[in-house]
Amino acid sequence: MELPRNSFKAMLATTPAFGCWVGLGDAYGAELIATTGFDWLVIDGEHAPNTVRSILDQLRAVEPYRAAPIVRSVNQDPALIKQLLDIGARTLMVPMVDTPEQAAAIVAAMRYAPGGMRGMAAGAIRADRWGSIVGYADHAEESLCLVAQIESRTGVENAAAIAATDGVDAVFIGPYDLSNNLGHRGDANHTVVQTAIAQVLKAVHAAGKAAGILAPVDADADRYAQAGFDFIATGLDVLLLKSAAEAKVARHRSAGVPRD
Repeated sequence: MELPRNSFKAMLATTPAFGCWVGLGDAYGAELIATTGFDWLVIDGEHAPNTVRSILDQLRAVEPYRAAPIVRSVNQDPALIKQLLDIGARTLMVPMVDTPEQAAAIVAAMRYAPGGMRGMAAGAIRADRWGSIVGYADHAEESLCLVAQIESRTGVENAAAIAATDGVDAVFIGPYDLSNNLGHRGDANHTVVQTAIAQVLKAVHAAGKAAGILAPVDADADRYAQAGFDFIATGLDVLLLKSAAEAKVARHRSAGVPRD
């Protein structure tokens, strides 16, 4: 069996790519989102009620579809990163990367020795299809992709060095955490926040890496696409479901249908 191709890495060659956050913590919902036409999706291990087991179930559910899965880790713990890779995650998004040293440590957690510290379990993990992928450990990093999240003032200041770190394939801006860290909580369009976002975009592209951002508001997504962002999350499943349900209820109420 051949080493699986990283479909997310491949799609970055044809940007912008549009994605959706998957936060319901359920394989059924993840599969539904995978059928809708998004280029990629994020199985969220940070804010969604997920475990390693539920992430595995969602990876299996979306595998037949075109949407490339990204798994977001809850933190930078090397043991958790190892587990996520072992269950078959090939693209990891890791939050709160503030320094190139942190980025390098994450890369090391994703690589086997001598380039890293990922623990060996050859023939006993889903990632190598239980030994069916011959030479998996020798070539695993070829199929892996690391997306480092910048969400703080320190991260912005170190954006160039983070992006230039060997093994970092892309940088993703978390505008809401960033706005909070910069003193403008919830206002991602504040001038200070937008200036920081532009600074990160420029630094990442100067390093020859891809830049992504979360933009669930359509006008923001359009603006970021025009600015040159390579991959943009334009929806969150929980918000899409909530807004559709609220619109349905509002429509019935406005029609004047009597209530018992």
